[in-house]
Amino acid sequence: MTSRRILVTGAGGYLGRQVVAALSQPGSGAEAVVALDVREAAQQLPGVVYATADIGDPGLAERLRAQRIDTVVHLAAIVTPGRRSDRQREYQVDVEGTRNVLDACLAAGVRRLVVSSSGAAYGYHADNPAWLRESDAIRGNEAFAYSWHKRLVEEMLALARERTPQLEQVVLRIGTILGETVDNQITALFDKPRPLAVAGADSPFVFVWDQDVVGVILHALRGAPAGVYNVAGDGALSIHQIAARMGKRCRVLPPALLLAALWLGRRLGLTPYGPEQLRFLRYRPVLDNRRLKEVFGYRPRKTSAEVFDFWWAARQRRVAAQ
Repeated sequence: MTSRRILVTGAGGYLGRQVVAALSQPGSGAEAVVALDVREAAQQLPGVVYATADIGDPGLAERLRAQRIDTVVHLAAIVTPGRRSDRQREYQVDVEGTRNVLDACLAAGVRRLVVSSSGAAYGYHADNPAWLRESDAIRGNEAFAYSWHKRLVEEMLALARERTPQLEQVVLRIGTILGETVDNQITALFDKPRPLAVAGADSPFVFVWDQDVVGVILHALRGAPAGVYNVAGDGALSIHQIAARMGKRCRVLPPALLLAALWLGRRLGLTPYGPEQLRFLRYRPVLDNRRLKEVFGYRPRKTSAEVFDFWWAARQRRVAAQ
């Protein structure tokens, strides 16, 4: 199916703004675009209907019916919690919010639901395959709210695919997004004078260009096959390869020492990260993108290495301009 009347949740976020902007362009094929976010949009694009509401709003189904929405792009989630955030609030947004979106889609007769999941849904496990495929188990770690919530959301969506197949689903397990202006907890690892590495672990990263993620979503809206897909550029980079590309050297610490430092740092209030962070640094999920290319029909325009170099060059330009 080709989507004509589209509602985007999380429309005010980094990815949401880009998706809405792409859909607002002539030739996008969109007849109507509704941008939904919990905060009022600071800038509004012509031709886009902006709505301020929480994804847990009980009136969401009525909004979908009133706008005759045929497709929902669900991007709303708490990826990087703020200082005042708490686990219960994150669960309400990530899991219960998604449940409300799913129920509203079914109640309003929406035909397709496109969901931004994450490679984090696979979890950070020592026995993860070297390259994770969509058929591998979703085992998000309970210690990491975002990873665990993505697991719970995917289990919810899988059950819905069995019980209500009339709602087509495109579930995108997205790798680490990089773009010209990305600045988050992942890029903070690379900004250090000596990026941290765990002895005996390559800590590989798969990256995907933000414009490729937008391209994948648009492809989903133009009738690409429903299903579950890893979204990542070709190849991966180890933390040592990343450091070398920046002209840096890693600070390599034994696992036991890093574990003790994380424990002490949290106890003293020096860092929000605790001992569980060792898994995050040590066992990163590496996404195989063959299904994205061969079944979904989208080939990323930048490899993991190319998008990292693109981000790093942009970062250097911004620093030089300051």
